[in-house]
Amino acid sequence: MNVAPVIPLVVAVDGPAGSGKSSVSKEVARRLDFGFLDTGAAYRALAWHAEASGVDTGDAASVVSCLDSFDYRIGTDPTGYAVQVGDTDVTEAIRDPQISAVVSAVARVPEVRRHLIELFRSIMAAVDTDGIVVEGRDITTVVAPDAPVRILLTASEAVRMGRRSAELAGSSAEAVGEQLRRRDAADSKVVDFMTAAVGVTTVDSTELDFDQTVDAVIGVIRAEQPAFAPESSVPGTQISEETP
Repeated sequence: MNVAPVIPLVVAVDGPAGSGKSSVSKEVARRLDFGFLDTGAAYRALAWHAEASGVDTGDAASVVSCLDSFDYRIGTDPTGYAVQVGDTDVTEAIRDPQISAVVSAVARVPEVRRHLIELFRSIMAAVDTDGIVVEGRDITTVVAPDAPVRILLTASEAVRMGRRSAELAGSSAEAVGEQLRRRDAADSKVVDFMTAAVGVTTVDSTELDFDQTVDAVIGVIRAEQPAFAPESSVPGTQISEETP
């Protein structure tokens, strides 16, 4: 007798830079005992691999040529995971400002996106937990458009700049703000991450602190998939939904 594989609940979280996608998604996954997948790490890791290989990240063909030697692995445990390229742990290295400056160029290459999207889907399918929170750009529309729960996490530009500045100690607010605007402008050429697609729930965290934002996201999951979220979770107050 063949037993059908258990398909984990996928919670797709999209949104602009500085919206808190990674930290909020990771905490939601931890509280629900779900897996967690940071898709942006793969693009950063490929940018790191290209730089380490002496490849011009501004040349699409050269970046594509790196895919054959891109041995990428990432954990899905929200309490502590590592990112590896080959035998090298790049968990911290891919957050370097130098990588942040070139990752958008790498992510814009269509062949790269197709290759990594298939990788993300295979990781999502293989997770051994009841669910997985997957966060990154275009997750709700391209990577997992059929996910049972799809959320656009956003905040005002001023709030996003403030949060990103707090993360990058030693960087001026002006420099961080300019980097954030450049990243948004570059990524917007590929995906629309500021507007919720039909059926995607928007969580605006502009007036919410971290815990309130986590509760708001869990509240959406609870409303749409009550069997997977604890009854004690309290939705945030700034939630809107685009209905089909």
